[in-house]
Amino acid sequence: MAKILQFGRRSASVQPTTTLGSFLEGFSIEVMPRTASKIESFKAILPAGTRVYIAHIDGTPFEEMHATAKRITEEGFPVMPHLPARSITDKAEFTNWVSAYADLGIDQALLLGGGNAQPCGEYDNSMQLLSSGVLDAHGFKRLHVAGHPEGNRDIDPDGSDRMVMDALRWKQAFRDRSDAEMAIATQFCFEAAPVIAWVDKLAAEGITLPVHIGVAGPAKLQTLIKFAMACGVGPSLNVLKKRAADLTKLMLPFTPEEVLRDLAAHKAANPDFGIEAVHFFPLGGITKTAEFTSAHGSVPAARTA
Repeated sequence: MAKILQFGRRSASVQPTTTLGSFLEGFSIEVMPRTASKIESFKAILPAGTRVYIAHIDGTPFEEMHATAKRITEEGFPVMPHLPARSITDKAEFTNWVSAYADLGIDQALLLGGGNAQPCGEYDNSMQLLSSGVLDAHGFKRLHVAGHPEGNRDIDPDGSDRMVMDALRWKQAFRDRSDAEMAIATQFCFEAAPVIAWVDKLAAEGITLPVHIGVAGPAKLQTLIKFAMACGVGPSLNVLKKRAADLTKLMLPFTPEEVLRDLAAHKAANPDFGIEAVHFFPLGGITKTAEFTSAHGSVPAARTA
């Protein structure tokens, strides 16, 4: 733990009181239409008030996205659909999507470039979606944007973070000149140190958007490695590779206690540290992730962004 805390700015007057349970308060979870369809009742497995993101996988018809959003909204959960810029053909389609979600009472979304290598229409990035005026016109008040603590080579092929940081500065400025409630929802990571360094760099750059840190829920090690490689997870992937080298652990499920405890300890020692919430990617199943959060005493809590 001392190794992790060396990244911080601990004050002698601050006593680390954050437990894992309190760090998980107000967590969110991401689902896809096909995985959500396997859950009989979200009320039975998630705390009331849990924000549920709906991932837009390229090729999934919008009707399936909308039906999933409707079902989860009717169960009483706040829904945050993905809006991937490079999967939207034009402003008319974007307006139709946003309007359809607004008709369900949804007023929040995660804006991202998306997984397509090339745009299928006139949008290439989330900044264009923010600038379009469509979200504001339909009463969307909470707008989250994507973050990559270990970089994104699709955006910065040279391995730097120059373009990613420029984009986050633009989004910070957008938040500052608008009344939107914004936060950064990140890719999942498996190690605390790179996350801490990245969040501290954001603060040094004047980017004060709160961070909702992505964490993979419990899953088989092989499953996590497959998703991590497909999603471009950076150096923290070595945590999984080292575990995979131990054949006695290869078939055991991997759970995120270590990274979460390290981040919770750092937050306790540095209350102003920019992580505000945890966002779970249930790569091993929604129910398994829900059981993990329940076992560690998490409860929902109101968040400001």
